[in-house]
Amino acid sequence: MNFDRKHLSDQELLNFYKSLLWPRMIEEKMLILLRQGRIGKWFSGIGQEAIAGGSTLAMKADEYILPMHRNLGVFTTRKIPLLRLMAQWQGKMTGFTKGRDRSFHFGTQEYKIIGMISHLGPQMALADGIALADVLRKEKKATLVFTGEGATSEGDFHEALNVAAVWNLPVIFLIENNGYGLSTPTNEQYRCRNLVDRAIGYGIEGKLIDGNNILEVYHTINQIAEDIRGNPRPFLVECATFRMRGHEEASGIKYVPTELLDDWSKKDPIGKFEEYLLEQAVLNDNLIQEIKSAFKHEIDKDVERAFAEEEPIANAETELSDVYASFSLPAMGVAKSSSEKRFLDAISDGLRQGMQRHRNLVIMGQDIAEYGGAFKITEGFVAEFGKERVRNTPICESAIVGAGLGLSINGYKAVVEMQFADFVSSGFNQVVNNLAKTHYRWGEKADVVVRMPTGAGTGAGPFHSQSNEAWFTKTPGLKIVCPAFPSDAKGLLLAAIEDPNPVLYFEHKYLYRALTEQVADEVYFTEIGKARLIKEGEQVSIITYGLGVHWALSYLNKHPEVSADLLDLRSLQPWDQEAVEATVKKTSRVLILHEDTLTSGFGGELAAWIAEHCFHYLDAPVMRCASLDTPIPMNKALEEDFLAKSRLDDCIQKLISY
Repeated sequence: MNFDRKHLSDQELLNFYKSLLWPRMIEEKMLILLRQGRIGKWFSGIGQEAIAGGSTLAMKADEYILPMHRNLGVFTTRKIPLLRLMAQWQGKMTGFTKGRDRSFHFGTQEYKIIGMISHLGPQMALADGIALADVLRKEKKATLVFTGEGATSEGDFHEALNVAAVWNLPVIFLIENNGYGLSTPTNEQYRCRNLVDRAIGYGIEGKLIDGNNILEVYHTINQIAEDIRGNPRPFLVECATFRMRGHEEASGIKYVPTELLDDWSKKDPIGKFEEYLLEQAVLNDNLIQEIKSAFKHEIDKDVERAFAEEEPIANAETELSDVYASFSLPAMGVAKSSSEKRFLDAISDGLRQGMQRHRNLVIMGQDIAEYGGAFKITEGFVAEFGKERVRNTPICESAIVGAGLGLSINGYKAVVEMQFADFVSSGFNQVVNNLAKTHYRWGEKADVVVRMPTGAGTGAGPFHSQSNEAWFTKTPGLKIVCPAFPSDAKGLLLAAIEDPNPVLYFEHKYLYRALTEQVADEVYFTEIGKARLIKEGEQVSIITYGLGVHWALSYLNKHPEVSADLLDLRSLQPWDQEAVEATVKKTSRVLILHEDTLTSGFGGELAAWIAEHCFHYLDAPVMRCASLDTPIPMNKALEEDFLAKSRLDDCIQKLISY
């Protein structure tokens, strides 16, 4: 192992040594605690300290780093106190997640570190969004994101690198190639000779380095970071290293050949660097013992202090209140003018005014720039706001949702357009595990709106017609809205943009050009979570949303003998329990209508809540009218039979006559 100090002073070399030794000694203490049964799990980075320490030293303190679960050296080099880290690992209230998540699954704006989630790959797209925010602000910064060789097999790796390449984002993608994905060796993970060889496929630069040589890591990352700050573009770095412990301690290392362990133990990053510093007279035996003794004393003290802290006291009210970031809609004046707008135009108007209102708002999606989007909602936006804020994306839903979260982390707002709501399945993990859980886990907002053109009625078949809102209504942390009228479409979209929480905005494609209404020209907000009573009656309550509102209206107009309350929920998460209870209490008969399939549709949740909380008001069972439990067919006759409206008359007559 050849060390080249270049311009580094003796004191800097000594600091580098301490940055290696400190996390190593913490880890050795953790292994002792594990054997003693005082902790339950540990993911060891022993043997890989040079990568975390060297790369973090190369980055500026105000630049974001997105590490993995073996990168303790990132956290310690950024000077996070061990007491705080230990409290995090032990699930104490003084940890970064208040006992809500484990190990390094957290972020901290104070130290500009964004931890990973267990799915490994998604954090790379967050790095894209963070870097994009820096580029838009014209700040000369780099972002560093870690991944393992195993996660390079995930689609998230490809999507994130491709987006960074296309958009010239100053991101350093650092692969820690430690030989094994849990027990699977690299020859069963990929066929290329080196992972860095993939860089050419993305049209970017790449470099393979010795990940156990802290000076090589530092100089390489320092040089790349300095370069891409001034000339923004991504860079792929592969660090050759080895994991000397198991994937986590319980898994062991019996699958690793003994000779391989022996070979890599001779390349220990701390032992080799210590030898070099002794040769350079930067260290001596007495100083080594002095440093180790001081570290041991501090580690023992902070570990016991963390153990002595009180355990969190569970409080349901606190837990529930922390799922969402709190905020209040700004007060707005009375609208001075209005005009006739189609459903589509109202969405476009709200999106345009949101862009005008928030100069830090970026919209992203396939074909949304010059083309104006598949449904022309963003037509003309590039001329007004420019391509930096109206961004065409590659076909990569996961990366773009993740980039939206990265933008939010770094001070921006994002609206992401799914070309069809069906396609969100390709970004599902980012929505339900990153957007939804971020605020609850570590108190960071996820200021992202995902626009979802949804629903049937156009003969588009199984992959362009689904009503998939129920995929998400069971996921705490998301807000979900389904406007049925142009006025609500605009007001709810503007409220969603204002809201710092993730909002899934379902807009029905069938209504785009089929419905017009007088809509205020000025900015206004429709509060998320508030239902709207469309019609009043005495016999039955029809509770619905989206296109179901218009099915019900059409039916009631044709059947004036039916006296019904028609309640448009507008929002499915949160939903208006007071309004539901009021209409149930009034009519005592309830029909829940929605376009989604019957089984596990959102209507099931409403029916269960009404049965539990409003049973004493009911004169008949709660009934549901929903679409068939099949995929959505393309043929018009088949589609009509599939949809709930074909059974609406039977359901209402059955309910009234009960």
